[in-house]
Amino acid sequence: MKPVLLAAAATSALLLAAPASAQGVKIGILNDQSGVYADYGGKWSVEAAKMAIEDFGGEVLGQKIELVTADHQNKPDLATSIARRWYDVENVDMITELTTSSVALAIHELSREKKKIDIVVGAATSRLTGDACQPYGFHWAYDTRALAVGTGGALTKAGGDTWFFLTADYAFGYALEKDTSEIVTANGGKVVGSVRVPLNSSDFSSFLLQAQSSKAKIVGLANAGLDTTNSIKQASEFGIVSGGQKLAGLLMTLAEVNGLGLQAAQGLVLTEGYYWDLNDKTRNLGERFFKRTGRMPSMIHAGTYSATLSYLKAVKAAGTKDPDAVAKKLKELPVDDDFAQGGKVLANGRMVHDMYLFEVKKPSESKKPWDYYKQLAVVPGDQAFFTAKESGCPLTK
Repeated sequence: MKPVLLAAAATSALLLAAPASAQGVKIGILNDQSGVYADYGGKWSVEAAKMAIEDFGGEVLGQKIELVTADHQNKPDLATSIARRWYDVENVDMITELTTSSVALAIHELSREKKKIDIVVGAATSRLTGDACQPYGFHWAYDTRALAVGTGGALTKAGGDTWFFLTADYAFGYALEKDTSEIVTANGGKVVGSVRVPLNSSDFSSFLLQAQSSKAKIVGLANAGLDTTNSIKQASEFGIVSGGQKLAGLLMTLAEVNGLGLQAAQGLVLTEGYYWDLNDKTRNLGERFFKRTGRMPSMIHAGTYSATLSYLKAVKAAGTKDPDAVAKKLKELPVDDDFAQGGKVLANGRMVHDMYLFEVKKPSESKKPWDYYKQLAVVPGDQAFFTAKESGCPLTK
């Protein structure tokens, strides 16, 4: 009960600052703020949502926009308890960010039951708009399919035709391994083995030894956050890369590259849906975020900004916060903001936009702070993501 009480207390403190109003629009950021994904999303995603609310003007339909937030600690039962209270007692209209696929799947189902909008940003599993899709659920920023097409496809085509996976032992890891394996085999490669690794592991030695003994050309890291940075650091100690194998960070963002540093991360190939130095719009968001936080936003932070802004635009366009009307508008309106340009939302709730294949620069190539990536390719959205029909979403049959 202690984590639930702590989360409830944190939420209540925020609500004291902004009294509950059944008529106003209330948005909840539910994510990991203290654990393995705290840098990946965490308080930085909260700041991104605040930026979106401010940019929108702070009001919609003549009512103040309120923001509440809580730490789910990567526990689906805790997350569900918080979300249920938000929906039933605190009149929260939409929940977003939702780091951790097991959490996102649980909240997705609760949102269906309660007829409330959720927009997943931080979680990766493509099941959210596949077999687990529902009328009020949306998926922004990226998913396991897009990561697989970008990083998995590129490395296999470049000759990395044998793979061994270090897979996070929960829904996200399984989906990322599955989607990447399908892309690898479709491009003529072969998966020679995999091992499941508990979330928030501190010792990767036995798992890395299995990867090393497999002789696979590519060691696919189907994990994220601190698990990815720790596995890369320990892989260096075991001589994985110096021994001729290549590491593939299947879900890495700017936050993890920054945590590793260019000396350790140089040469890694990764796929993201956003990079602050891509164009004028991404730079605008990045530089404003930097002034507030002292760091550049990752795909997750920028995606949370976009998801929050898109929800508010849909409420305004619908003229109501009724979930059916808002869901309809979310699927009709284009997504054109500082995160994505030319994005569209499919019938299954998947927001489709271009993804980017990057290589992490060598320290000598970086010309300024946060200058970490060189772009290798653009992966068009209609290639990166499943179509609504391909996704297996029951809503589209």
